[in-house]
Amino acid sequence: MPTPANPTALAQQARRSYVERLIGGMPAVVQAIDQGARALAATVAEPSVALKRRELIPTLQGSLPLWLQGMTALLRASLSTGTVAQTRLGELPVLPGQRAGKLSLVDDDTIEHEILSSRLALAMMDRASWEFTDLRSRMNVLESREELETNDVLRPHVLARVVTNSWLAAPLGFDAWRVLQAVLHDELSHFAEETYHETNRFLLARHVLPEVDLRPFIRRSNHGGAPLHGAAPTRTGSTGGFGTPTGTAPPGSTDFQQSVMKPAAAVEAHEVGEETRMMTRAAGLARGPDQAEAVLGRLNRLVSRQLPDFAHTSSEPQAASPRLNAAIAQAQDSVARRLSSAAAAAASSGAPGIGTPALLEELHQRKQALKAAAATPVERATIEIVALLFQSILMEDAIPATVRVWFARLQMPVLRVAVSEPDFFATVEHPARRLIDRMGSCVMGFDSGSRAVGDLLEKEIKRVVQVVEAYPDTGRRVFQTVLTEFEKFLEHYFRNENEASKKGVSLAQQVEQRETMAIQYTIELRKMLNDVPVQEGVREFLFHVWADVLATTAVKTDGAEAVKEMKRAAADLIWSASAKVSRSERAEVIRRLPPLLKTLRDGMDEAGIPLPKQDEHIQRLNNSLAAAFTAKAAAISHERLEELMQRLETLEELLPEAEQVDIDESLVMDLSGHESSELEVVAEGGSMPTPAMLAWARELQVGSWYMLDYRNRNEAVQLAWQGMRRQLTLFVSPQGRGVLFQQHRLAAFLQAGLLVPAQDEALTVRATRSAMAKLDGDPSRLLG
Repeated sequence: MPTPANPTALAQQARRSYVERLIGGMPAVVQAIDQGARALAATVAEPSVALKRRELIPTLQGSLPLWLQGMTALLRASLSTGTVAQTRLGELPVLPGQRAGKLSLVDDDTIEHEILSSRLALAMMDRASWEFTDLRSRMNVLESREELETNDVLRPHVLARVVTNSWLAAPLGFDAWRVLQAVLHDELSHFAEETYHETNRFLLARHVLPEVDLRPFIRRSNHGGAPLHGAAPTRTGSTGGFGTPTGTAPPGSTDFQQSVMKPAAAVEAHEVGEETRMMTRAAGLARGPDQAEAVLGRLNRLVSRQLPDFAHTSSEPQAASPRLNAAIAQAQDSVARRLSSAAAAAASSGAPGIGTPALLEELHQRKQALKAAAATPVERATIEIVALLFQSILMEDAIPATVRVWFARLQMPVLRVAVSEPDFFATVEHPARRLIDRMGSCVMGFDSGSRAVGDLLEKEIKRVVQVVEAYPDTGRRVFQTVLTEFEKFLEHYFRNENEASKKGVSLAQQVEQRETMAIQYTIELRKMLNDVPVQEGVREFLFHVWADVLATTAVKTDGAEAVKEMKRAAADLIWSASAKVSRSERAEVIRRLPPLLKTLRDGMDEAGIPLPKQDEHIQRLNNSLAAAFTAKAAAISHERLEELMQRLETLEELLPEAEQVDIDESLVMDLSGHESSELEVVAEGGSMPTPAMLAWARELQVGSWYMLDYRNRNEAVQLAWQGMRRQLTLFVSPQGRGVLFQQHRLAAFLQAGLLVPAQDEALTVRATRSAMAKLDGDPSRLLG
């Protein structure tokens, strides 16, 4: 039995207690996931989704025991070392009944596995961040270290790896995981939180760090100054609030007591632990579609406890009762007239429009009338839930007042589809939810002082709502139609109408066109010169410099003659650098050289290449020409040169399709050359992104708002444009300054938390959380 004088042994005992709790609790978790899968199979969904859920049940019966066995085996193996070895898809544990040997999987599967594992770890951190942080603080003090080992079994990403590795070895596949992802995230994140809590309780009972000092995990400046977020807080106990450090008596000797009370060394930004970075910087990814589905799953389970019939067994649309249908139509007309007259009166008098309290009171009165018209308890529950959702939405202070009335007018159309299409509560992909979320993401990032929305954007939101109101019997189709139209409007709006963004979008499009063409020219020049004896210096100049000059000339001049001149210069350069053995050939090179060098200089000037760099390029070319004069270069026949000229003339016809070109950092010369007073190009910064962050970078949507920490500024920016295949992304500030990212750099900024969503989850998801909190406090309102 370890004594307080032996803190290392106490840490080992705590880690062992944590693993044993995992092993002991896993059977119940697996059983809960099995039950969740069966409940999911009985829930309404799109026919194809419902079929996948039902077909998965027989597979789970045979594979879940193997999954549990695999997790148990990996966890037991960690009891002796406290770590779980880094395992890849080809290094899964061999379970009884399986043949030994490595699985041979393609790289895409490895990336997919990493994404699943990362998302599970983020879901755990979203739920258990404070419990884990407290436990990590206590373990680091006991073991006199600054950070847990990368593969420490205590880390959430290690537990996530154990879960996903064993899942794939069961064997259960990626498709099965995706079907059950919401259930898996929900159950496993709750389980992780409970296990961390109990392990903290174990250490608290032994008086280990009752007040947790969070200073080791607060990012500090490079100059060792004060923490970026102010005074360092402490946490009292594993579930307590913030307090002040006190001289509590932890276990052990005086030296150990002093080590507990000693503030840990400042941790530089690049040394912040993985889970801390997840907790503070990746909330947007953690609260993505997978977490949203989990929120909806919890709502369905909560309501089903009161109303078992709420979990519908049919995925077919179900018409509302005639009386309720008529009441919804009457309420919609009444609300529209009331809000329109209030807005008109405000416009004529110059007074503010209808306020939020008046909106809520209007909709509350309609709710009571609707409930009186409902024919079933499920209809009444649906009315209550939709009312709670819109109550939360209308109380969002970030929604400008001029737009809030249009969100209010959506309540009745949304209620109509929620009653008739039960999958409104089953998936975040329902077009009614997506429309509200997209409109919300565009208006909720505006400056809190002005609350101003562009006239065109406000008019479009008004048009969208009026179209939805005008087609009450088309269900989801009208929502899907106006959602598509709204997406197209946003692209046009930011490109052509929005004063803050249209200049930046134009510049970004020119950058994309130039970079794409430069890569296209490089690809074709490489093919063209593949078997032509060209000096290496000339070859490198053509690939790395002149391809960019050709692209710049094509974009800037939009004239064929200017591009032809640059092509002729390329052909003259190739000929001049070939072997010149006769006096007449040498004389011809000397005659052509001055105009050729002038054309090369002019082209590099047009491409924005600085003069010192131009001098370097010219010097290398002079060396290549000198080699030609000494006959050290290979000769190019007249016929071959003519063929080369013809191919250069028709080079554009040979270029690959723009959609096939990857604007990758390894191919693009240097986007920073496109810097101007109106456009900043992000060329450095961030952290090495995970596959999950790269996937997230590809999912960002035009119109959404973010906080960007760049060049000593921390400001709100709006995503205004995305290029082909989302390889380039432009953000604009309210003042009109554009900030351009390549995809990999964008993921790096997301990874480091230098680019953070202004809203950490979608509007309807946050409203669903708010509704669940109210229903948890008073479940009877569902039946009222």
